[in-house]
Amino acid sequence: MKVGYARVSTLDQNLDLQLDALTKHGCERIFQDRVSGIADKRKGLKEVIQYVRLGDTLMVWRLDRLGRTMHHLIQVVNDLNNRGVSFHSLQENITMDRSNAIGQLMFHLFASFAEFERNLIRERTELQLVQEDA
Repeated sequence: MKVGYARVSTLDQNLDLQLDALTKHGCERIFQDRVSGIADKRKGLKEVIQYVRLGDTLMVWRLDRLGRTMHHLIQVVNDLNNRGVSFHSLQENITMDRSNAIGQLMFHLFASFAEFERNLIRERTELQLVQEDA
């Protein structure tokens, strides 16, 4: 079974793009959150992780929808793999399961890029705030 997880950071943002993509790719059930990726408590993420079973595939629109740090992404995906659940990110076209060394390598590379991108955004935001205060 393909199971989706979609997340936006704020209540103002729209989930439609992610939901459409996950549905198009065959997700039979989609869990959602409207909370920052760095938040510790994401109800939808907790529910989807508990829901998926051996042989299922958890799908996300982009890696940064699942988590904002490489450590967290790796932790979640490794937990899924240990339970026999595959992981697939649509935008990066990464499928990760125990039998695919290339998928594991690509996942780690893209997780690093996602964390790097998040850090750049945070630095730009902080710099903008400093410039506005000056």
